[in-house]
Amino acid sequence: MGRVSQAQAEENRRRVVETASRLFRERGTQVSVADVMAAAGLTHGAFYKQFASKEALVDEVTAYAFAELAQRHSAGPGQGEGQRAAQQSLIDTYLSVEHRDDPADGCPVAALATDIARDGGGHEARRVYAEGVAEFADFLGGPDQDGILRLCTLFGALVLSRATKGFPLSEEILAAAHAALTEPG
Repeated sequence: MGRVSQAQAEENRRRVVETASRLFRERGTQVSVADVMAAAGLTHGAFYKQFASKEALVDEVTAYAFAELAQRHSAGPGQGEGQRAAQQSLIDTYLSVEHRDDPADGCPVAALATDIARDGGGHEARRVYAEGVAEFADFLGGPDQDGILRLCTLFGALVLSRATKGFPLSEEILAAAHAALTEPG
């Protein structure tokens, strides 16, 4: 089998990172390298041509997932009423049954928290995670809103609703958090 071009190698790396990002958010970072590579349509051996270790992949995937999150919420208006509307839209989406049921495309804050807390995926993944959480909290904050408190409410509600999925309590959790974050005080 011949060597792949630099462009193909870059495309393969991008595909592995995107695939791993979805799998890690859905099933955790304990997903094997073999499973990631199979899902990406590549051989297990090709992994080590792209990454020094699984820890390096976790680091890159964490950065990728948070960059994707930042891009989603930075695309909206920046200040004032525009920012409030962007925050409201994010809250509506975040506390939806669709987001609860689709962790693979969901928020890395909720999806990666346990893995980062346990293993960290290395110092780099933990640093990127902490910076991503801080940026997300900044986005959610404002003159009359504590962004960290709002993020904790979103995160807690999502995790609890996923853990209680299939029971009425799951939707009750989402609704209660939504009301707490959107109804005037």
